Amino acid sequence: MRLEFEYGKGMMSASLPDDTDVFIPGVTVPDPECIPEDRIKEETLRSIRNPIGMPRIDQLACRGSHVVIVFPDRVKGGEQATSHRKTAIPLILGELYAAGVEKKDILLICSNGLHRKNTVDELRGILGDAIFSEFYPTGQIINHDSEDPEHLVDLGKTDRGDPVMMNRYVYEADLAVLIGHVQGNPYGGYSGGYKHAATGITSWRCIASHHIPSVMHRSDFTPVSGHSLMREKFNEIGMHMEKMMGKKFFCCDAVLDTKSCQISIWSGYAAEMMPLSWVDADKRTYVRWAERKYDILVFGMPQFFHYGDGMGTNPIMLMQAISAQVVRHKRIMSDRCVIICSSLCNGWFNEDLWPYTREMFDEFQSGKMNILPDMQSLAEKYATDEEYVRRYRYEHAFHPFHGFSMISSAHIAEMNTAAIYIVGAEKPGYARAMGMKTRATFEEALEDAMKKYTGPNPSILALPKTFTQCAVHLAMKGEEI
Repeated sequence: MRLEFEYGKGMMSASLPDDTDVFIPGVTVPDPECIPEDRIKEETLRSIRNPIGMPRIDQLACRGSHVVIVFPDRVKGGEQATSHRKTAIPLILGELYAAGVEKKDILLICSNGLHRKNTVDELRGILGDAIFSEFYPTGQIINHDSEDPEHLVDLGKTDRGDPVMMNRYVYEADLAVLIGHVQGNPYGGYSGGYKHAATGITSWRCIASHHIPSVMHRSDFTPVSGHSLMREKFNEIGMHMEKMMGKKFFCCDAVLDTKSCQISIWSGYAAEMMPLSWVDADKRTYVRWAERKYDILVFGMPQFFHYGDGMGTNPIMLMQAISAQVVRHKRIMSDRCVIICSSLCNGWFNEDLWPYTREMFDEFQSGKMNILPDMQSLAEKYATDEEYVRRYRYEHAFHPFHGFSMISSAHIAEMNTAAIYIVGAEKPGYARAMGMKTRATFEEALEDAMKKYTGPNPSILALPKTFTQCAVHLAMKGEEI
């Protein structure tokens, strides 16, 4: 069969055996039915007014209350007119105003965490023209700054000993509202809930308690589940924040489908609301579809996806992206599984977004680093580098520690595959330097993999659009998760 896979800004063809299985998110197995557009506001408002495990907004806020509304960055959630952010925030504002809260006492915070701060145009796209025009000119829409000493508060440590820093605006607010997305995530199962707080409004040292090899290389991390040590840490950090604030977050989370449309809406106390939202999310995310385990996974990597332009060309980021697919799909991979992936891999690091990754790559080649986890010894050096921190704070670059969370993830592919082939690399030395093999075409990679790893009749799974649509976590038919 002939298939097209993402490659740079275009596509690359592959001729694969006729018995190749194909899975496309939301197509091969349709998503659960989403809420009709004409009912999204109604369903969201119903959820907001019937919170789980805590009082309503009108019982939590009144005239004189200071309120923060925390919303995710552009990485997740969609920007369509009926997106969860654009729907939920105006409705929550309406509830606040009805309770007597004044506009001047409301602050909207983008929970970018260690991601790059969103630009003015991106904030407008996320929130919509109406909310943006109402709040941005008065300085009431800001990005979280994980390096701002004046607006971070040290909350000590969790019972496990993990340090917790928190955005001071959120800490001091009379009511903190978290707008979240329950989407399948290779980092701990789902976004939203306490993950939102534990990664979006804190500091790199807090994030370094869970986005590290000792947590991410455990057997409970791959394949992805909601029962990993990472998820436990998210919950502990979020609950510790609530304990120190003396109040609960008011969460409003949407379970989203492949196109970031709302399947269901859940509001209230994260500890009680999250498990209920996951029941709906599981129906879309953990797809028990496979009838056999696969010896070869085939997919393509575009230049731009997820974190930004260059993710499919930067060797560190592309290795992380491959590992994310392993985390999602390990349940359906054989013990000798090989990955074949098209990538431009031209050595463009996009130093505007990741100004430190070229230096990290060079250190991996020359600094007595045998495997990627060896790089963790340099995390403190990079995370506290004044120039890289400045770029994060003022020039929309990712925080330097983010690169180390990417490297922690990147090693998972090596841990769980027999080989990884990059197809079509313009500068293949970058891929080989990360431990991957290179071939000019899918066909050449497939021939070599069959000769060396899988034998002449491998089971093959093709995954078109796996980076351009919200991915699922594949499992075997009837498998218990």
